Amino acid sequence: MMKEYISQPTAFPFVDGEQPWEVVDKLCTTITQLIGTLDDEFDIKDGVAIHKTAVIGHNVTIKAPAIISADCFVGSNSFLRNGVFLAPGAKVGISCEVKTSAMLEGSAIAHFNFVGDSIIGHDVNVEAGAILCNHYNEREDDTVFVVIDDKRICTGVHKFGSLVGDRCRIGANSVLSPGTLLKPRTIVRRLELVEQDPQ
Repeated sequence: MMKEYISQPTAFPFVDGEQPWEVVDKLCTTITQLIGTLDDEFDIKDGVAIHKTAVIGHNVTIKAPAIISADCFVGSNSFLRNGVFLAPGAKVGISCEVKTSAMLEGSAIAHFNFVGDSIIGHDVNVEAGAILCNHYNEREDDTVFVVIDDKRICTGVHKFGSLVGDRCRIGANSVLSPGTLLKPRTIVRRLELVEQDPQ
């Protein structure tokens, strides 16, 4: 399934047959293992690895585990937590929160965004104010479901945001509901709500 959304190669070690919510569910463990393989081009301290070419803005908080790769940018006042992987060239704008997510090569989130429990493919652009939700707080049963080929599939997890395919464009102030799957080159318009599992 992942190959339909994410092209190879990628800096993140996806496993064949693994579902995106499974990748997210064990992201902290995967990042911790990857940190042990990094070379001296990274400054590593307390479970956070930052490449020497990455630019980190003022007042950024990064909580372990995290990998910030070569040529990444993290804007001022942003908050990265609970397992974040930024592949080479990924950019996080000012005042964003990224939680338990992987962003692949060349992707960018603008500013004032929340990205939760998600996988963002290559060369994705997320405009200002867009939210990738990761939890159904309004449902009595908050288990996240995804819809694939018109079939509703239970992920078995209570937090999973989005799988955003390569080269998607997500407009300003749009909202992606939990369990959103976007095929490559999908365009989400500004102010749009994506609700693939409305039940």
